[in-house]
Amino acid sequence: MFNTPITRRTAAIGALSMAGATLLAGCSDEPAAEGSSSASANGSTYKIGVLQLTEHTALDAANAGFVKALDDSGIDYEIDQQNAQNDQSACQTIASKLVNDGCDLILAIATPAAQAVAGATSDIPIIGTAITDFAESGLVDDNDAPGVNLTGTSDMNPVADQMDLLQQLLPDAKTVGLLFCTAEANSEIQIQMAEEELDKLGIAHERFTVSSSNEIQQVVESMVGQVDVIYTPTDNTIAAGMTTVAMVANENKLPTICGEVGMVENGGLASISINYEELGYRAGEMAVEILTEGADPAEMPVGTMGSDECDLVYNQETADEIGVDVSMLADEGGTDVSA
Repeated sequence: MFNTPITRRTAAIGALSMAGATLLAGCSDEPAAEGSSSASANGSTYKIGVLQLTEHTALDAANAGFVKALDDSGIDYEIDQQNAQNDQSACQTIASKLVNDGCDLILAIATPAAQAVAGATSDIPIIGTAITDFAESGLVDDNDAPGVNLTGTSDMNPVADQMDLLQQLLPDAKTVGLLFCTAEANSEIQIQMAEEELDKLGIAHERFTVSSSNEIQQVVESMVGQVDVIYTPTDNTIAAGMTTVAMVANENKLPTICGEVGMVENGGLASISINYEELGYRAGEMAVEILTEGADPAEMPVGTMGSDECDLVYNQETADEIGVDVSMLADEGGTDVSA
């Protein structure tokens, strides 16, 4: 029924694994010169900094996957977990701290976090993850040949498949409301892709934007009566506020097709979703290769996940609340994430 094979979602993600790692307040007790490696001064223990943009299911899963890959590799490491709580100035402050602490490698989760770290160092290796398009975001010269000290794994969505899912699940939908945050460049990329696909399908669409989480409820309320279904991509602001989106949308029987599984867990209707734990795990494997084998980020292509590796997910409780039949998704091997 769908354009590509769909795999079932992996097992639920637990807390960040710390086996073989020590969680530190900083990457080093004393500041080090930018780009200097502390691993040699600390035996075989690598110092790794993590800057996560904000807390929500997808980014938390990517973080957990990254840590799991480090643990599975058997390396000794110390890790400094930092969260900017979706504050751009905090991203810059934390990035500078991680650089000054002399980390051997920094993980940046989400585009604004990666942009902040890239602006703080051109020497320390940076792995990014949960970033839609590294090149379009100005992080690398080219996704296949980064040319800088940064590479990682992309969460480019199977947007075409998601639009196909929307049409087949909601065949009477005439107008789609496209909900996203204008502060996120990668959301704009996905919205443009969605618009192109909807044009091909002959479905009308309209943009509804927020500039911060404070605007979500008002904007979603404005969509009621104007659109037949909401589509929101892997937008960090919307994902973090998905319970608010769902509260308004579901009360008004307005289905929401989402960019990723965490948004469906928090009240959206359905998605064909990247597996963020796997995305983070692959980023962790790249980090290990850099740390232990001397791989050069500038020469490591950005990793992607194929649409056949994505997961078909739906929320049966939401479907029941808004009166949408999702039995076809169960028949296709989809996973009910409301359970």
